Amino acid sequence: MTTINSVLGPLDTASLGFTLMHEHIIEAEDGVFRDYPELLGANPMKRVVNELKKVKEGGVDTIVDASTLDLGRDVGFLAEASRQTGVNIIATTGWWLDIPRCFASVSVDQLAQLFTREVEQGISNTNIKAGILKSASDVGGVAPEAETVLRAVARAHLKTGVPIILHSYSPGQVGRQQLAILKDEGVDLKRVKVDHSIDTTDVEYLTWLLEQGCYLGLERYPGRYPSPLARTRTMKALIDAGYTDHLCPSQDRGILRIIAANPKITEEERLKLNPYGFLYIKKVVFSQLREMGVSEEIINSLCVDGPRNFFEGV
Repeated sequence: MTTINSVLGPLDTASLGFTLMHEHIIEAEDGVFRDYPELLGANPMKRVVNELKKVKEGGVDTIVDASTLDLGRDVGFLAEASRQTGVNIIATTGWWLDIPRCFASVSVDQLAQLFTREVEQGISNTNIKAGILKSASDVGGVAPEAETVLRAVARAHLKTGVPIILHSYSPGQVGRQQLAILKDEGVDLKRVKVDHSIDTTDVEYLTWLLEQGCYLGLERYPGRYPSPLARTRTMKALIDAGYTDHLCPSQDRGILRIIAANPKITEEERLKLNPYGFLYIKKVVFSQLREMGVSEEIINSLCVDGPRNFFEGV
């Protein structure tokens, strides 16, 4: 058993239970919730609490909120939502893709100190501590500014022991570049989770990642390309290969997001794609796995063993 940081204080890994390892309570940009809350709609806390209560009743115990500062993280809001619903929430430090120009003159060690402070002391002048570190690279691979963040995340990890999640572009096998940099920094790859892994059906690449010792985040359900069923078939192949205890299925879904006048996808379309919210894994994916012949023992262990093993550094 290991003690980790939740937004309400220390949490024993034995209490994690069914864990969604990559979701978003608020999915926006830095400062939007504070300064332009009307863009997120009316009664934000009530809406979040209502959804998280349904999630709790549906058997979800813990959610990792993967929103860094540039994705609209608000730890005070997360703490109150956790307090009202009983869902454990783990906050994230590090950085996503929106790297500001000011970071161009900031060193790796300066950033590492900032991320370390958010783990050891607290975020936004609170005593709410991050329980996970995050770095991101996408279609273009690890750009120079993203490498600065990634190395800073690695150094903050080595100082704090808090594990790392990677936003990665799996169709381009960007995880190979990210893991090489982390290894260069001295990170034990069993403390790393490569997210958005089933954006590809390339089982050979995904198996290579697992052979390095890291965990896989299997999110972006329901997804379109690959389809939800193709994603689950890829998961099944990894289960059959014996990697169940290193898999972390999730949805990568947001509750509060910008209510735009001209959205790329309407709320009606979003609801049609996923009528189950944070319970899509339980309602749809697990049913698909049963139809594919996966045992109840393995299904019951998904979202339990992988997350616990990841936080414990097994």
